[in-house]
Amino acid sequence: MSVRQGREFLSIPGPTTIPDAILNAAHRPAIDIYAGSLIALTASCLDDLKQIFATRGRTYIYAANGHGAWEAALCNVLCRGDAVLVLESGRFASAWGDMAAMLGVEVATLAGDWRRAIDPGALEARLRADAGARIKAVLAVQIDTASGVINDIPAIRRAIDAAGHPALLMVDTVASLAVVPFEMDGWGVDVAVAGSQKGLMMMPGLSFIAAGAKAIDAHGRADLRTRYWDWTARDGDEHYMKYCGTPPEHLLFALREALDMVLTEGLGQIHRRHAHLAAAVRGAVARWAEGGALAFNIRAAEERSNAVTTVLMNDGFPPDPLLAYCRDKCAVTLGIGIGDLNGRAFRIAHMGYVNAPMILGTLGVVEMALAALDLPHEPGGVQAAVDVLARSVPA
Repeated sequence: MSVRQGREFLSIPGPTTIPDAILNAAHRPAIDIYAGSLIALTASCLDDLKQIFATRGRTYIYAANGHGAWEAALCNVLCRGDAVLVLESGRFASAWGDMAAMLGVEVATLAGDWRRAIDPGALEARLRADAGARIKAVLAVQIDTASGVINDIPAIRRAIDAAGHPALLMVDTVASLAVVPFEMDGWGVDVAVAGSQKGLMMMPGLSFIAAGAKAIDAHGRADLRTRYWDWTARDGDEHYMKYCGTPPEHLLFALREALDMVLTEGLGQIHRRHAHLAAAVRGAVARWAEGGALAFNIRAAEERSNAVTTVLMNDGFPPDPLLAYCRDKCAVTLGIGIGDLNGRAFRIAHMGYVNAPMILGTLGVVEMALAALDLPHEPGGVQAAVDVLARSVPA
C-alpha cells in the first residue's frame, strides 16, 4: 500500500525543483550561434549575473557543473607549485582542495568540525604563521550541503585582513547564491563560483564565476590556464570563444528565464522566503528531536543554513528505512547523508523554487514516516512548522 500517486516532491539539495517556465524556456528550436539574438542573450546574462553576485567584476558562464567552476577558478589564478588553504566545514571545500592537488597545487587544510562553521580566529592564526605568504588562495564554501552549515564569509575576510595576508579569498556559492545574502564586492571576495541547479532553479549543466580585480591581476601571471577555462579568451570580442565552442543554447534560454524570475521576485524577498521556510523546517526538527532518535547535525543554531537542514540519526536508528518510506510510500525524495555522514543522516532541502505547501507537505511525510516506523520522536513537528510560518508571515 502506498499513497505516492501524484506529483513527486524532490526535496534534495540539488538539483532542485525546476519551474515550468524555465523548462518551457528551454523547449524551443536552436538558433544561429554566430550572430543576432544569442549574442545579446549572452551579454544580458553576464550583466545580470553581476547583480546576483553583487559585483562590478567580470562574470563567466561555463557548460559545466559546479566542479567545473572549481577547476576554472583554480586554473585562472594559480601557478604550479602555489599553495592554497582549504577551510574544512563539510565535504565540498575539501573536494575543491583535492581538485587543486591534482592540478599540481600544494594544498593545506585548516581542519574543521562537520558540526560547526569555520573558526575565523583559527584562520587568522594559521595565516599569521605563513610568514612567507606561500598561501596564494583561501578556499571556502558559504553553504556546505553535506553538513548543512553556513559559514560567515565577511568574518573570514576580516580574519585574512587581520593577519595582513595577501591571499585571494575564493568562495563556493553553489548552494547559497539566490538563497541567502552574498555580497561579493562588499565582503571582499576575490573569486566566487556557482551552479545553475540550486538557488537559480535550473537544470544542471551551467556554472558561473565572478572575478574581482585582484583575481584578474593574478590571472595575468597564472600558468595553470587551459584553453577551455581561460578567462582571456572568454573576455575577447569573439562570441564563440565565450564558451570555447558551441554555446549551450538551450541552457542559456533557461538561464535567461531563471534570472528574470529571480530579479522579478527580488533578492531581498528571496532571502526572506528562504529564511522563513528554513525556520519552519528547523522548528519541526527541533520538536521531533525531543524524542531521541534524531538531532541537528549543526550544533549551533546560528550556523544552520537556510538552504538545507542535515538531520543526524542517533546510534541504533539508521536513516535508510525512513528515506525509503518517504520515497516509496509517499513520493517524497529526501537527501541522503554523504561524506562522513553517509548512512548516518538525511537531508531536507528548502531552497530554490519552493513554497510553504511544498515544505509543509515534505515535513508531513517525514513525520508520517517517523510514526509508521515507530522511531522515537516528539509528535507535533508539522504543527511547530505551521506556527513558525504563521508568526513570520502575518496576515
